[in-house]
Amino acid sequence: MKKNQLLNAVTIVAIACITLSCVNKGTNNKGTKKSEVKSTISAAIDVDSLLSQASSFIGKKVTIEGICTHICKHGGRKIFLMGEGQSLRIEGGEVGKFEQKCVNSIVTVTGILIEDRIDETYLLKWEAKIAEQVKEEHGDGEAGCSAEQKARQEKGNTPTERIANFRSKIAQNKVDTGKEYLSFYHISALSYEVQ
Repeated sequence: MKKNQLLNAVTIVAIACITLSCVNKGTNNKGTKKSEVKSTISAAIDVDSLLSQASSFIGKKVTIEGICTHICKHGGRKIFLMGEGQSLRIEGGEVGKFEQKCVNSIVTVTGILIEDRIDETYLLKWEAKIAEQVKEEHGDGEAGCSAEQKARQEKGNTPTERIANFRSKIAQNKVDTGKEYLSFYHISALSYEVQ
């Protein structure tokens, strides 16, 4: 309950900061036009807010806050932060590995937002690896762990089912947006703090 209240308060503050940033972005203190566009999010925002505007922050430094639901057991180099309805993978990046105390805690991470695209070329490479019977390690490569699959809202248990599901989603995305790929996002961490 306390974490939800804190997360809701952080969300309200983040939305207010973003709104004020948008309202004030066009002028400086003297009321004249600014030529610079804000390229980072400096105040911590929640997972859902970041993912709703992710395409505008690809390759930029962001600060995000959420509840850590999972840490990769093989080296602790990945965690997953949960928002109200979505999850986001955070990779160790400059941090290296995350401490076990992250799990079930509110974690604030500053890092670079990276877009991961799944398209037909990606799926063909995955199928080739399956055909070659390359063993995938937990959390590595296309297989990923169950937390990764949940973050991508994947269906299917076998790699073949998952690939078919991605193809179906790509086809629908092409109809809806004209894009022949799916975008997923993760953050390469520069620093983090456990609350």
